[in-house]
Amino acid sequence: MTFQLIGRASRLIGIAGLALAPLAAGAAEYTFRLAHVTSDKEPIQQAMEEFAKNVETRTDGAVAIQIFANAQLGSNPEVFEQIRAGAPIISISDPGYLSDFVPDFGVLGGPYLMDDPRDFTKIVESDLYAEMKDRLRSESGIELLSLNWLFGARHMLADKAISSPADTEGMTFRTPPNIMWVETFNAMGARPTQVAWGEVYSALSAGVVDGAEAPLPSIHGAKLHETKKTISLTGHFKGFTGLMMNADLFASLPEDIQIVLDEEANKAGVFMTDVMLNSEEEWISKLEAEGVTFNRDVDIAAFQDATAEVYTKFPDWSEGLYDRVRAILDN
Repeated sequence: MTFQLIGRASRLIGIAGLALAPLAAGAAEYTFRLAHVTSDKEPIQQAMEEFAKNVETRTDGAVAIQIFANAQLGSNPEVFEQIRAGAPIISISDPGYLSDFVPDFGVLGGPYLMDDPRDFTKIVESDLYAEMKDRLRSESGIELLSLNWLFGARHMLADKAISSPADTEGMTFRTPPNIMWVETFNAMGARPTQVAWGEVYSALSAGVVDGAEAPLPSIHGAKLHETKKTISLTGHFKGFTGLMMNADLFASLPEDIQIVLDEEANKAGVFMTDVMLNSEEEWISKLEAEGVTFNRDVDIAAFQDATAEVYTKFPDWSEGLYDRVRAILDN
């Protein structure tokens, strides 16, 4: 089976234009690459290591998972295309990407959706989430193993303190190619500018954008604080990610291995959420020690009011979707 998986990946190398190193021979029956574009010093790397270790242990070494950080396998779009074509790759995904295939996923990445990130568990245990997963599998060939990995509350980095939407008026902010981000920053009066994550440092340095936003570990991992020295704790998104792979490939695996991958992906999400929630002050201290000033005087209510309209900007969402999500979270 390992040979067959590697053969599929080899055919995809030409498609993606990536030179992937050959997999080492070993005892594992199934070998997967686990990809992410962020630094191997961030919490997501810890969670991936936890996932890979536990999968290998529970399958008695039948499944080996090799982690590739720092976009070693390519950018997110490149990796996602390989997965959809059948490559033996597991990758991080988020509601923004998933909404390209099932638009309803987009609501899960909206601004100020919840106060307590642990409430997201209500979503992933809901019938709504199960329905969206089924649609993703049947319509797009993607198996979503988990979506409960708290990537972190996202905060704003700029030359000045940002305390209300009035402070973002007219500012150029880096966003990923995600319509939810674009609509959110439009609602704040900013000018969203799409920049790939690997190019954010140079965009900030060159003044292409006035500011950026990300979880604190990502700001530190990408060294963005070398370009701007003020972080405002806006917490406008509480971003969740998770693991996905090719649905047909997943279905071809023995049922016991499917169960292990699914269960351990979700357990790793709990692990990462705990790490993120318990480490924010530590990251603040680390960044302060490197010259960053933190602005805690943020009018969250004003930002919530300004961005509430964002949830009306998506005509492709199912009717009543936001109200359904609110009912789940508020229960």
